[in-house]
Amino acid sequence: MLLERSALVTGGSRGIGRAIVRRLSAEGATVTFTYANDEAAAAEVVNEISAAGGRIRAIRADQADISEIPKVFQEAIDFAGGLDILVNNAGISTAGPILDTTEAAYDELMAVNAKGPFFAIQEAGRVLRDGGRIINLSTLNTVVPGPGTALYAASKAALEQFAAVAAREYGGRGITVNCVSPGATDTEMLRGANSPEALAGVPALTALGRLGEPADIADVVAFLAGPDARWITGQNLRVTGGLLI
Repeated sequence: MLLERSALVTGGSRGIGRAIVRRLSAEGATVTFTYANDEAAAAEVVNEISAAGGRIRAIRADQADISEIPKVFQEAIDFAGGLDILVNNAGISTAGPILDTTEAAYDELMAVNAKGPFFAIQEAGRVLRDGGRIINLSTLNTVVPGPGTALYAASKAALEQFAAVAAREYGGRGITVNCVSPGATDTEMLRGANSPEALAGVPALTALGRLGEPADIADVVAFLAGPDARWITGQNLRVTGGLLI
């Protein structure tokens, strides 16, 4: 349980982020989450969790604008009275061959998926209470890269390295830093980046015979955020249903 613990989840209005917000709230955490544009979806999450008795707040923020990061953290701290958990979930995905990739596309994806989370990890190191948790959402694509995934896979690989180094740097205060790498998980992002024909064949490649659900990932994040994961740090848990064994 995460009673008397507080969390900041980036990108919590939909998909895996939304499932993480729900699960951490169900465990008793006070949760602040960010969203980029969809105010209606964010309000829906807030209303749902508030109705269930949870303490929840949504903040609109542009992850690519690192000047907003201290303000977001401070608002989360003010809301909860402190901060224990950071979940770096927000990200974007683009697919396309290296030969067609523009500098603008490179800069945008790296700003959201790597630069923003890096400076969030930096701020977390300043403000998390001792014994805190930092959890980065990566991807199976860092070890199973496919055509068209160069930017996305590289940006998530950076997150994995940030976590490994931060685990060393922050460990003296009992702060753990880990990654969770989902496999094919049924979200808008996955369906937007893959054709129905491509997705139809994925369950047959997966040991458990189905696509992942956002809740499958959220359960593992909640474990890493909780007391039972106190001796796990610098690790990358690949939550794929057996798509990679």
